[in-house]
Amino acid sequence: MAGTFKGLNQAQIDKRLKEGRGQGHGSDYKPFIYTRDVSSLGRSHRLFGSKCQRMHHLLSDLELAVFLSLDWSPKVVDVREQFPLRVEDTVRIAEEAGLPHARFKGTPQVLSSDFLVDFDDSARPAMAIQAKYSSDLEKSEVVERLELERRYWAEKGVPWTIVTEREVSKTAFSNIQWLYPVQSDNELSLDELDHYQKLYLHEFQRDPDRPLTTIAQGLDMAYGLEPGQALYWLRQLLAQHYFLFDINKPYRTLKAADLAGTPQSQRQEVLRASR
Repeated sequence: MAGTFKGLNQAQIDKRLKEGRGQGHGSDYKPFIYTRDVSSLGRSHRLFGSKCQRMHHLLSDLELAVFLSLDWSPKVVDVREQFPLRVEDTVRIAEEAGLPHARFKGTPQVLSSDFLVDFDDSARPAMAIQAKYSSDLEKSEVVERLELERRYWAEKGVPWTIVTEREVSKTAFSNIQWLYPVQSDNELSLDELDHYQKLYLHEFQRDPDRPLTTIAQGLDMAYGLEPGQALYWLRQLLAQHYFLFDINKPYRTLKAADLAGTPQSQRQEVLRASR
């Protein structure tokens, strides 16, 4: 990704740590990197997670796809994104292994894993995940950085893995590409979104086995709308997390019974962040 961000000086690093960045669990966790910190570097996403009941900061479409899969999994109990590694340890490991360590104006940079995930599984209580596009793995500096991260987590006794777009289902990516372009649209007011959610809930209760696309087409006809208008409302509702669904199911095959409603308090937090 292209951009102007180069690094942090020691005062900036200390400020983030003092703010509690990289600390906490569940709803109290604060990622070391917020989307606003790297807004110039490309597509990023900020959305409310149903698992941890807080806003998550994701720095690429790939991170978003991985996160949505984690947030949906019943085995996952906590997802901490942009998790910082102890700089004292990474500097030492780099020196011992003869690996380069990122620095900015002489200051060792705080490296981070894209996700530290806690599972409800005694055999695998935690795992660190780095989401990387496969093309990045051809760059020597990226490979060296990943090797440093691998050694760090090996010392901690925490399993670590790389996830590329090849491990994320094409369906998940397709769903994301369909949903999230409308997330930043502000054409619908909060009252309108609430109204359309109630409208769809009524339709869902009438026939839980009807495909969503069929329901949307029926609303277009019933209310004399332009073709596709009701489907646009549904995209907004899904993108804003008014309804949740398994991101690995193709949106064209979703039925009413595949959706779960989101409590109003969560929706308000999502909308405050996106508007």
